[in-house]
Amino acid sequence: MSFVVPKETYSGKVYEVSIGTDKVASFGGENMLPFLSFEGTAKNRPLIAFEIQDIPPDDWPDTVKKVYEGVSANPVEWAKYCQDKLGAKAIALRLLGTHPDRLDRSPDEAAKIASDVLAALNVPLIILGSNHVDKDAAVLCAVAMAVKDKNCIIGKAQEENHKTIAAAAMANNLKLIAMSNLDINLSKQLNILITQMGFDKEKLITDPMCSALGYGLDYTYSVMERIRLAALTQNDVTMQQPLLGDIGMYVWKVKETQALEADLPMLGALEDRAVAWEAVTATAFMIAGAELLIMRHPKAVEALEKLIDELM
Repeated sequence: MSFVVPKETYSGKVYEVSIGTDKVASFGGENMLPFLSFEGTAKNRPLIAFEIQDIPPDDWPDTVKKVYEGVSANPVEWAKYCQDKLGAKAIALRLLGTHPDRLDRSPDEAAKIASDVLAALNVPLIILGSNHVDKDAAVLCAVAMAVKDKNCIIGKAQEENHKTIAAAAMANNLKLIAMSNLDINLSKQLNILITQMGFDKEKLITDPMCSALGYGLDYTYSVMERIRLAALTQNDVTMQQPLLGDIGMYVWKVKETQALEADLPMLGALEDRAVAWEAVTATAFMIAGAELLIMRHPKAVEALEKLIDELM
């Protein structure tokens, strides 16, 4: 008697999001759990965006910082390097210089930087604030006007500033990231609040927050998994947005990606260990349901792309 693979059927489907104007990239659109192709259809593979900043990454570990030596002082050059030399399919520009504790750059300065980076690229652009609730509201409004109708993603909208940022994204025909703090109910509530403003639910990306391997990954994984199960098995339209895994900013601040081999000899060579830490973290969240991932080290991206090839 031959073995018959048991199959689940799902009533829901994840919305497909397409970004970019020259080279368009799409993610989401599946009606199955990640990579279970015998149960449904996945229109798109997960999309990986290379992270860059508007200021030099002085707080990044040398393992990843040295990859971008010579270009990281200029966000336009950095973005083009990722696109032309590293083969990036999308770029995520983090406007960290706007944070009041950094350079406290003005919204107009941020808009100029975002506009210049966009003009230099033909791959899609994701534009992120500094995660300062008040400053992001002003910065992302200016940025949204500067990239109007360019099919970018802006974010992150949070409960405290979602009205301002969502209105700016809606007025300028952009996609939007909605971020909540590791709670499925908060995530659902924020999606509802934004869509009740009239924002198109199919232009929204959910960021339930992220974590690194060994630093709360299991909890974050379970939140993502519950969101994806609600979308597919319960046909919950407030949970059917693609999921974001903002991997790099969490991975590259933990000790395992920074500690010297002399300090942690049992963990092996520093670069191999650090790259693996990012790749494994990204793999976990991709399996949990993340369709959009933001990463830093090109070797980690390469490893994940190879895994996606095998799983697809």
